[in-house]
Amino acid sequence: MKAVVYETFSTRPEIRTVPDPQLTAAGALVKVEATGVCRSDWHTWVGHDSSIVLPHVPGHEFAGTVIAAGKDVTRWRAGDRVTMPFSSGCGHCQQCRTGNQHICDVPFAPGFSHWGSFAQYVAIEQADLNLVRLPDALAFSAAASLGCRFVTAFRAVVERGGVRPGEWLVVYGCGGVGLSAIMIGHALGAQVVAVDIASEKLKLAKSLGADVCIDVNVVQDIPAAIVDSTRGGAHVSIDALGHKVACFNSIMSLRKRGRHVQVGLMVGPQSLPQIPMETVLEKELNIYGSLGMQSHAYEPMFSMIGRGILPIDRLIGATTDLQGSINALIAMENSDAPGVTVVTDFS
Repeated sequence: MKAVVYETFSTRPEIRTVPDPQLTAAGALVKVEATGVCRSDWHTWVGHDSSIVLPHVPGHEFAGTVIAAGKDVTRWRAGDRVTMPFSSGCGHCQQCRTGNQHICDVPFAPGFSHWGSFAQYVAIEQADLNLVRLPDALAFSAAASLGCRFVTAFRAVVERGGVRPGEWLVVYGCGGVGLSAIMIGHALGAQVVAVDIASEKLKLAKSLGADVCIDVNVVQDIPAAIVDSTRGGAHVSIDALGHKVACFNSIMSLRKRGRHVQVGLMVGPQSLPQIPMETVLEKELNIYGSLGMQSHAYEPMFSMIGRGILPIDRLIGATTDLQGSINALIAMENSDAPGVTVVTDFS
């Protein structure tokens, strides 16, 4: 099969012909029909994830078609349209047995623990546990962004943040996760504040439901501006970027008993943010982490998508081929392009 491969960190990947992935008894082989280019892929490429074994094939936001299922698989057969969460389970540990396979003790994660979806095919372990059936009406290109960005934002806003109608939700960072969170918060009836450094991303955030947009290049004291705009501070604030300053500002943006949700990965030089613990104590703030979403928890999100409440195709900024995925990956750290880049051509 054709795949994007890199042998050393931070060097330009190449398209190579590599052996097709092997089918296991409890696994499935999936033909990749679409895959998103995500900031998490960039983190692995520059070496922020020490668990990556080289050479490596990136990619974890995929949608595709099952072409073969192992002898122990009962739920899937060739022709099924599927996706999966980026962080999935082994099926045996305590977390998996209690329905929390997204924080599995030995996670299965294509693009991280295993070769990923910047390729024509991807092998899935524990297919009965980890794969998710796609609604027939959901296009592969739109579904490709669900595996990381959108499902991560959905769980962060709905379950971890517990956003309710009329509350103020602040989203730091208008990349894929942030824009998804803005759309979801707006759909739930929240009032949304978007924070970013890129005017084009803020324009897209406004069109997706942000009531207030704050340009970091223009506003000096972000938390103070948010407290003023929200008449006392946010009920929920999300760091969708994964940056020390964004994390600190998110916490400082909250009103009393507010909820901070950390969604953006904090790795490398951003891994040890300053936490204003005195403020956390005095305001009785809540700090939550949120990592992906379980495969069994997709139905409420699919229902909202099916009813047109969450128009996820609007998050797609560009489509490209495997060669274009390399360019998008390398440019990701400094790109101001709005929306998600999705690979749809694997020839």
